[in-house]
Amino acid sequence: MIKVAGVRFKKAGKVYFFDPAGINVSKGMNVIVETARGLEFGTLSDDIKEVEEKEIVAPLKKIIRIADEKDVLQHKENLEKKEHDLALCQEKIDKHKL
Repeated sequence: MIKVAGVRFKKAGKVYFFDPAGINVSKGMNVIVETARGLEFGTLSDDIKEVEEKEIVAPLKKIIRIADEKDVLQHKENLEKKEHDLALCQEKIDKHKL
């Protein structure tokens, strides 16, 4: 059995397992994790639990740290920018009848 922490990157998104790496985390905490795309902001979907090795996609990436205020603020800014950028793209699509 291996200890894992389930992390979501979207509110209703898929849960991905990460190695807690000795960091004491619990459900609902925001964390910074290492992914194939670099460092990402996520939220723990559950407390740390033990799962069978066969349930894990190796290699198991690590939780880097608990997110601080700066991380939370940056995440909120990124979400706002995403909304603005999507609206701008839709405007261009409509304008050019794509």
